[in-house]
Amino acid sequence: MRKLPTLATARLSLRPFLLSDAATVQRLAGERAVADTTLTIPHPYADGMAESWIATHEGAWTRHESATLAITAQDAGLVGAIALRIELPQRRAELGYWIGMPFWNQGYATEAARAIIGFGFAQLSLQRIYAHHFVRNPASGRVMEKAGLRHEGVLRGHFFRWGIPEDVAVWGMLAGDPR
Repeated sequence: MRKLPTLATARLSLRPFLLSDAATVQRLAGERAVADTTLTIPHPYADGMAESWIATHEGAWTRHESATLAITAQDAGLVGAIALRIELPQRRAELGYWIGMPFWNQGYATEAARAIIGFGFAQLSLQRIYAHHFVRNPASGRVMEKAGLRHEGVLRGHFFRWGIPEDVAVWGMLAGDPR
């Protein structure tokens, strides 16, 4: 694979992260409400974490492990992140994303998800893209549904977040599914 791609939608540019994005990543992802909706974002989000995270993206793409892109809006700049965690031997990828709190409920996650899903099927020749969200976060489920994924079930107590077992809803889409 070549360099990380840049994808464009009506309102967004999904582009590789730059080290200059680190302060904004720390501010947006560092909000407890954002971290609380994900399995992997730490809280508190310490100095240097964003730079370290951004530095992993190019290598992960080169190794065919993931495609992580900044979600940028024409009128607002960096609003969040979206990624496909790629499993090429199985021709599948897991979709993940986060949006900064000031940008919630503006359709950015859905728009970005549709774009990266299209990229995954068309450019990476994936057969399946799947995602999951904490059941207590139904807004993320609405994003997945609007992006075209189908609800496949609930895994009870599947993850621990901050020492608490979490039920997760699982969503998926196959290459041949209507979009």
